[in-house]
Amino acid sequence: MIDIESLIPHREPIRIITDIIELKDNSGIAAAVVNEHWPLCDGRTVGSLILIEAIAQTAALVESYKRKKEGKDSVKGWLVGIKSAEFKKDFIPLGTRITVAVRSLYAFDEYGVIEGEVKSGDDILLTAILQAIRLNHDVS
Repeated sequence: MIDIESLIPHREPIRIITDIIELKDNSGIAAAVVNEHWPLCDGRTVGSLILIEAIAQTAALVESYKRKKEGKDSVKGWLVGIKSAEFKKDFIPLGTRITVAVRSLYAFDEYGVIEGEVKSGDDILLTAILQAIRLNHDVS
């Protein structure tokens, strides 16, 4: 079992990913249950914009896993932008279990592009492409 907090700097309440299902060098699947501690919660639902953060956190898990296998430190900071996003729902009810699948489309030096999909069961909640720039650089 891999400890999520050893791979990413996020802590509650902003850390929303709770389970790692699969990690590979360029892809991964994680899961979580929508709860009242999440940002954008109104007491009954959570705004679907937070699903962008779920994709970003899952991508960070993949990148840190890959870096640890290479003997490098995990990345402590990313600047993430939304290249494209298609939201299927405006709000997600509390108690909804989500799965987040990501894969790296390409990477160059400190820049990468990630494709992500968030589902609840068979229902797609969000598909998105994110761009990320690593803020801390490796010391040679």
